[in-house]
Amino acid sequence: MDARARADALTGAARQPHLRCTGFSKRFGDVVAVDRVDLEIARGAFVVLLGASGCGKTTLLRMIAGLVEPDSGTLMLDGRDLTRVPAASRNFGFVFQAYALFPTKTVADNIAFALDIRGRTSAERRARIDELAALTQIADLLARFPHELSGGQQQRVALARALAAQPSILLLDEPLSALDARIRLRLRKELHDLVRRVGVTAIYVTHDQEEALELADRIVVMDKGRILQDDTPEGVYLRPASRHVAGFVGRATLVEAIAGPSGSVRLHGGGEITGLRHALAPGRACVVAIRPEFVGLVPPSDARCAAVIARCMFMGPQIRVLLDGPWGLTLEAELDHRRWRALGLGVGDRVGVDLAVRDLVVITDPAA
Repeated sequence: MDARARADALTGAARQPHLRCTGFSKRFGDVVAVDRVDLEIARGAFVVLLGASGCGKTTLLRMIAGLVEPDSGTLMLDGRDLTRVPAASRNFGFVFQAYALFPTKTVADNIAFALDIRGRTSAERRARIDELAALTQIADLLARFPHELSGGQQQRVALARALAAQPSILLLDEPLSALDARIRLRLRKELHDLVRRVGVTAIYVTHDQEEALELADRIVVMDKGRILQDDTPEGVYLRPASRHVAGFVGRATLVEAIAGPSGSVRLHGGGEITGLRHALAPGRACVVAIRPEFVGLVPPSDARCAAVIARCMFMGPQIRVLLDGPWGLTLEAELDHRRWRALGLGVGDRVGVDLAVRDLVVITDPAA
């Protein structure tokens, strides 16, 4: 099954959900942390809960784990009601943000903790430790203690420990956030590959949109305790359901507009864009999301509209360009070095803007 077919199958969770949350809510005093959340997850899916700090994603994860009791709602696993089942009896693996390894236990004993409390034999214990150590590339660390490990090594041990008892669900609460950028990128790929090999259903919490896009079969975008969009990575990025999602996932200039006839919009700051893919009734309020990759730069003589280069930023493989105008907008564009050198422009120069209008996103709920 290719990646697209896999994603399509997994987004069919509503037909045969492995895990189902219905009406999940949680308050802490006057703060509504999770607000009537419904979520269905297919077996084997890698689902990422994405949102800014305080959006409710970690509280939702901890409610699923049984570490926080919901005020209302139910949790079902393969038709079994787990709502009031203690965390220790759910057979869920949990990787905490700070790893939470036992400091006085060796790596091997940390991995075997869940096996020991389930009364596994010495032979079963040894075999499972060796299997997970090989999977997580820590076979040479089994005799060490947590304080003798790097952050990346501790993360691998925490993951191996969470998988030891073959959990029904693997829950991960920002497990890479404490690592430096280079290690985080490498371990992100390792984590993705490992979860796919093991075949476990995974729910992963992060505020990092790039991390979510790389790891997920499905991304659940949250804000103020609610789910704003539950979709494939492509759907969340290319077809955001609200202004908040468009602004949070990826970079975009969001422009207030009024829909016009035949795929046109009239911008609040003046000007009109035609050739858009929308079927809104004329006069309907909307927002146009203009992402950097949809903004092409050409010589001024080759374009219908022009802008002034306000700033150029070296971003490694790309040059990020901030533009003043057209229509009074501040736009971003990204170019590779060859294209940037070919233009031969700098700050203060005029440049033509060539919008990929068929790719621009028109959102119908500007207040969201």
